[in-house]
Parts: sequence; C-alpha cells; structure tokens
Amino acid sequence: MTDLPDDNTLTESGLDLRAGKGRILLIACGALAREILALIRLNGWDHMDLQCLPAKLHLYPDRIVTAVEEAVARNRATYDDIFVVYADCGTGGQLQAKCTELGVNMVAGPHCYAFFEGNDAFAARAEDEITAFYLTDFLVKQFDAFVWKPMGLDRHPELRDMLFGNYTKLVYQAQTEDPALLAKARDCADRLGLAFEYRFTGYGDLAHALRAEAEKT
Repeated sequence: MTDLPDDNTLTESGLDLRAGKGRILLIACGALAREILALIRLNGWDHMDLQCLPAKLHLYPDRIVTAVEEAVARNRATYDDIFVVYADCGTGGQLQAKCTELGVNMVAGPHCYAFFEGNDAFAARAEDEITAFYLTDFLVKQFDAFVWKPMGLDRHPELRDMLFGNYTKLVYQAQTEDPALLAKARDCADRLGLAFEYRFTGYGDLAHALRAEAEKT
C-alpha cells in the first residue's frame, strides 16, 4: 500500500464507499487507516467501508468531537450502521457523550495505546508504567511529524530533557513485525534519551471491536 497523504486523510474520493443495505461505515482516525484496512481484507468484511478523519486532529483533541459529529451527519442516511473508530483520545469523555447522543457506538478505551495492547492489560500495567512514552507503528513512521516537530524539538533540541525528563522508557507497541520499524523505534528512543522496550501487540482490542461490529449484520 502506498503512503497516506501528509495529512493522513482518507475521504470518499479516495476510497470506494459503497453505501447501501447492510453496509457499515467506519469513521476512524487516520492514524488507524492501515490497521483497519488490513483487518477488513484479512477477514473479508466486504460490507464495511472506511472514512478517515485527519490523524493530526490528535494534536487538537477539542476538534475531534465536532469532526466526528459532522461525518456522522453526512453519512447517516446512506448507511445501516455507523461505528466510530476512536477511543476517548483526550476528549475528556466528550466523544463518548456525543456518540451516545448520536446513537452510534465507538471503540472502548482511553486511547489507541490501550486498545492495541488490550484495555484490560493496559490498565493492569498503568500504575507501573506511568513514566512510559508509547509509540505505535503509525507514530514510529510519523515520529517527526507528530512528536519531534510539534514539540519544537527540531528547532530547540535543548527542550528534550524538560519535555521528557519525567519519562523513563519508550514502549514500542508494534502492530506488525517489521525490522525497519523496530530499528526506527529504537532510534526514536535514543533521540528522546529513553530506555527502549519492544512489545508486539498486533491489533489487540481493535480487532475484537471491529469483529463484533461486522457480525451485527
């Protein structure tokens, strides 16, 4: 698969959204596009279509709720079901409240780090990993765009110890077994001055949530 555009946005013009009877629309974070498409293909969920919102909304979580609401409104009339593939993602419960108001379901969990590892497993580790900084496949690939540059470390590397001084390790939650990504994740840890831990999670609770949604129809 070719790389996503810089804003990591997939829209109707980029995907075959075949609305109709029995079809499910997944409204998702652009950071999850590859994983969702892989699961759809692997499981033959031909009745599921995907529309991704810009991954960079994670830099402005207050905008996620409005973007999801607008996407649901645009597509409600042409789909039997809509499923929101976001966790809370820094919205402070507002996204769940909006989904409840709109009558659509969403992925459970505080963020993608939790549901990739499995929400229960992540919660069990939470107290011991309060000083861990997490990366997924997407964030390893987009480390400069989503971590290094937004935090100003490209211009002011001296800020590193101030921003990451309370972290002790970088945990790479890998969705795929990719030696190149593993090497890049190690480099990310080195750049941040953190110890490195590799943890293969696969798709975790994301796979379970999509399977449950796919089997509803």
